[in-house]
Order: sequence, then structure tokens, then C-alpha cells
Amino acid sequence: MKFYTKKRKKPTVPIITLIDILAILLIFFIVTTTFKKKESLLKVNLPRSSEMAASATTETRIPLALSDTGEISLGAQSLTLEQVPGALQALKRSNPEAKLEMKADSETSLGLMVKLWDAATKAGVEINDIPLRIRLEQ
Repeated sequence: MKFYTKKRKKPTVPIITLIDILAILLIFFIVTTTFKKKESLLKVNLPRSSEMAASATTETRIPLALSDTGEISLGAQSLTLEQVPGALQALKRSNPEAKLEMKADSETSLGLMVKLWDAATKAGVEINDIPLRIRLEQ
């Protein structure tokens, strides 16, 4: 008597469907990723204005931040007031196209901002090239 034995298929992994799922997951992660902007080292509470118009410029500038306690940072570098001219000169040498913006805390004294502007002038930076960032009421 002959018995018929059914040949067993070798188990396979359906690679085509796995590639589809991988592609969908890759698209999902790319779309949902948040990209961080380079911020200054200091957390600054910017002064608010409800009467000024917002500017439409989207150019990237290096923040020159000034806190209410007198701490100063240039990008991610913490500085003292005496170190600012040297750091700005080094920045101009390494990246002559770099543009600055000043972010001063709403509680910062005007005298401290003037000292920072004097230090920037000593480094050869035009004050007109450093806009003061102000938070606009929406």
C-alpha cells in the first residue's frame, strides 16, 4: 500500500510586505521628527510689544543673549563682558558672513545693553547690523 505524503513547504518570510511596512515607518518617522533651532545658551524673557509690526525676514542669525542678571552668551558660548570683543572678532574671522541678533531679557537694564553694544563696537561690529529681538503680541 502506498501512502501519499504531502510535501511540506519550506517556511518563508514575505520580504516584499516587510519592505512596504519599513518604508511606511520610515516616512512616518521623518514626517513626525521635530528639528530644533539653534538657540542661545541663556533663557531670555523677551520684552513684548503690541504696536510693532512683525518683520518677514527668515534669515538665520547668531543670538547674542543678555540675561537680567548680566550673563552673556554668544550662540552656545557663555561669556563675560570683557570677553565679548574677542569672541566677536574671532566669529568675524571664522565666519565673515555671520549675522548677529541681540536678545535681551525684559528686566535687563539699559546700561548693561549699552555696555554690550560698546563691546560689540570695540570688536568692529556695526550696531545697525545687530537688531534687538522683541516678542510681538499675537
